[in-house]
Amino acid sequence: MDFTQFDRLISLTPASASPNEAIATTLDGRKVTLSVASFGEGVVRVRMNASAKPDYGLLLAHADDTVATTDGSSLSIAAGRAALTLSSDATHPVGLALNWRGKPLLTSLTDEHFRGMAKPLEATRIAPFGIAVGMTVAAFALASDTPVYGLGEKGGALNKRGQLVSSRVEDALGVNTDLSYKNTPFAWAITPHGCWGVLTHTTVDVMHGVGYAQWSNRSYAVVSNESELDLFFIAADTPVGVLAAYHRLTGKPENVPLWSLGAWVSRAYYRDEADIMATANEVRERRFPADVITFDGRAWQDTPTRFHFNFDPSRYPDPKRVIDQLKALDYKICCWEYPLVSINHPEYGNYLQRGYFLKRSDGSELVFEWDTGKKTTPFGPTLTPLPPSGLVDFTNPAAYAWWRDSHRALWAVGVDTIKSDFGEQVPADALAHNGDTGARVHNVNAHLYNRCVYEASLEAHGDEACVWGRAGWIGSQRHPLQWGGDPQSDWEGLAASLRAGMNHGHSGSPFHATDVGGFYGATQPEPALYLRWVQAAIFASHFRIHGIGPREPWAFGAEVERIAREFFEIRYKLLPYLRGACDLAVKIGLPVMRSMALSHPDDRVARAFETQFYCGPHLLVMPVLNRDGDVEGYLPEHDGGWYDLWSGMHVDGGEVVSLNYDLERIPVFVKAGVALPIGPVVQSTRPLEGLTPVVAVAEFGHAAKSGYAVCARGDALKRDGQYWRSYGQRVGHVRRFAE
Repeated sequence: MDFTQFDRLISLTPASASPNEAIATTLDGRKVTLSVASFGEGVVRVRMNASAKPDYGLLLAHADDTVATTDGSSLSIAAGRAALTLSSDATHPVGLALNWRGKPLLTSLTDEHFRGMAKPLEATRIAPFGIAVGMTVAAFALASDTPVYGLGEKGGALNKRGQLVSSRVEDALGVNTDLSYKNTPFAWAITPHGCWGVLTHTTVDVMHGVGYAQWSNRSYAVVSNESELDLFFIAADTPVGVLAAYHRLTGKPENVPLWSLGAWVSRAYYRDEADIMATANEVRERRFPADVITFDGRAWQDTPTRFHFNFDPSRYPDPKRVIDQLKALDYKICCWEYPLVSINHPEYGNYLQRGYFLKRSDGSELVFEWDTGKKTTPFGPTLTPLPPSGLVDFTNPAAYAWWRDSHRALWAVGVDTIKSDFGEQVPADALAHNGDTGARVHNVNAHLYNRCVYEASLEAHGDEACVWGRAGWIGSQRHPLQWGGDPQSDWEGLAASLRAGMNHGHSGSPFHATDVGGFYGATQPEPALYLRWVQAAIFASHFRIHGIGPREPWAFGAEVERIAREFFEIRYKLLPYLRGACDLAVKIGLPVMRSMALSHPDDRVARAFETQFYCGPHLLVMPVLNRDGDVEGYLPEHDGGWYDLWSGMHVDGGEVVSLNYDLERIPVFVKAGVALPIGPVVQSTRPLEGLTPVVAVAEFGHAAKSGYAVCARGDALKRDGQYWRSYGQRVGHVRRFAE
């Protein structure tokens, strides 16, 4: 990035049009408008060169009537206990200062280039606020010990310090790079005086240099690919407060139905009725609890002519009969879709004439070609090549309504939910119905698509609505839920999937799942890896087995089948706890799968452990990420310490623990003083529908709440009237961090 191309803003003066606006002059004399607005406690908006472009409903909040103050060279506004000031003088360009509770929380960057000593207005390495042809930049100071989080579902480190992060929705084909399906240009940080957040409110691509050494290792720079910049600054005491403010701006999370918390059974893919029915029956015969079975893309669609809202008649002449058989086995039905229509579809010409598809910039027909010019395709031969297709234009109200209402045919035959795949394909040279460019529609397309499908589900299912979505942008939490697509089937794929889920939670979305076992790989996942993936994934908000090739537990041998069955059962025993964790996530905005940074922002040791996580407020999970069963984890300080979920072994808080667990268990610890609700083993959630489950409660440390049936301390969970085996005898040496 050449930051010399950005013209800096200088000489800030009040504007006559509005008390909340000021005019800045660039070094070459251009006039740029800056405006500020308060959005309630701790939230201030700063806009540069604001224009009336489509927002697509990303922003739900409205500014209050707070009036800014000015002294001739500055513009200041209050938002509860937060205050933001834009200012400049003869020797400094326009800069920003955000205070919280009277103390500095965030300022413009302080990184000055040596060559800038002769030109004070150009002294900083990056413009505090700058504008170039088709781009804008803003840069802020980072102290050496300031960790930064968020920025969407990425498989890399949770703390973004040192990273160059792109906010661009991509068909990532994995979790091994910066590319990701779900992007949120929203970052937040922990400082000694509180937490700040910055939301770049846009639909275009954004680059974030977060202490990125090639730009500035002491600055956070935001580069947006348009000639205006719209930033929301958030100040709060804790990360919880930052996420709550983000939800006030972009919408509170919607909740998920109980059945969605059960196991989802899937594969890429079940090829016909006999294939899916054989698996559905075998799941029940082998006594694996499960709630959802998925018809993936090629499982029910005719690939050369897809997408259409009916089953391939050559394989499913009577789809309702098949679905009725699955429902008789207590399955909910999930069907895959994507927002493209093949040029071979019999109605393609009619849809094209009605304007249902995006166009080329000159208004001509746009046909999306998969992997044009490449010698290989990632989709074949295993998954078969995809046809040239039109891209549904969700900015066209008629196309939006057509796509939404076409789902009624699926609901009519018994489909319960949709796997809303893809949505990342809009090219830059597209033209939308509303006149917007493909460059502006590309990222928001996934948001519009998932909103459309979610609205279809709401109409049909009400409180039971949800989608299983892959791609997303700002506001994904309003259309639950999302899964992390396409991890590699190896140990690092498992680790990256866990980080991706926590990064997604850092970005405002409380629900997440992974492809258990990994989606792809040179070989099938090794049995130990598959089992460790199952054991970690049951503690995420949602749980699905999926990938290319068999992902059913019995495909990995008798021992894996036996242990995996027990963990499927544990998942169902935890449903009362998980239901409460989901309700709490919606209420306060914290994800079900919580990182240590979210849960213990002031504990630097805790923040360093980026693959362990909380399941809800009380269970601390340390996934096993190697064949040997070795884990090094951290148990924060807690009054009364911690108890191993399986054995009841007590460990003091404030400790790093070196553990070794055999294949039977992974380390899971419960806070002392917690009464953990435990439900019965059921084969699906159907017996629990409309009921408050009668639960036993495992007590850890202190007296349980009155009215609960209490198990003795250490006997965490019961099965068939018998206490479970105790595990953890091989937990090894427990050492304090100071050692």
